[in-house]
Amino acid sequence: MFKRLSTDYFNWILIIGVILFIFEIAFFYGGTIIPALFSALFTYIGWKYFNRLWGKILFWLSLVSLVFAVLNLLAVRFLIIAAIVLFVMNYSKSKKNAKQYEPILPGREIKEETLIEIDPLFRPTIFDDQITDDTVYQWKDINIHGAFGDRVIDLSNTVLPNDTAVISIRHLVGNIEIYVPYEVEVSIHHSSMFGRGYILGKHHLQLMNKSLFYQTANYDTSKQRVKIITSLFSGDIEVKRI
Repeated sequence: MFKRLSTDYFNWILIIGVILFIFEIAFFYGGTIIPALFSALFTYIGWKYFNRLWGKILFWLSLVSLVFAVLNLLAVRFLIIAAIVLFVMNYSKSKKNAKQYEPILPGREIKEETLIEIDPLFRPTIFDDQITDDTVYQWKDINIHGAFGDRVIDLSNTVLPNDTAVISIRHLVGNIEIYVPYEVEVSIHHSSMFGRGYILGKHHLQLMNKSLFYQTANYDTSKQRVKIITSLFSGDIEVKRI
């Protein structure tokens, strides 16, 4: 459905959603935004202590409260209605304009490429911490996003390729720790709204809506190197040798 949606329609939906969000904050004193934030906080606390009985109860009660609080937002209601309307419109068009399939004649056969599915080291998670294995593991480029929790990546337990290894992390709240062997060259581009940065001996104690860009001296000429791209809303980043 969304593949057929033109950019202009999509942009107008987003603009109207943002306007409704601002309208609710300005004229309804936040509406259900503040309860939603508190519910999200208690959901996170319940998840951290999910192994205990009170943690399970707090998690599920807070999660239900969070869902209802989010659904009560004007912007969310508008987006749901817009999605339903678009679904009906696209379904109506698909009924009128049925797809036509042509048979593949001899000499026009298209050979499909052989693809190998590879399991990533990390999978995107909303809650929970993620840490690389303590034992030796096969390297795979990392491209993940998350909401809450810490991310710890230790490159000393893997064999990096003779090429550029890529680590891309987009995260909301939590800390990122990356341990890099001494013989590997590093390039790091980090952006943060709130937090601190400790990058190969360089300390930044206040990162208020700032970006950092560092690379080691031989990065451009080295075959074995790591390119790190990270983005945090609130949290610390630490990159150090091991």
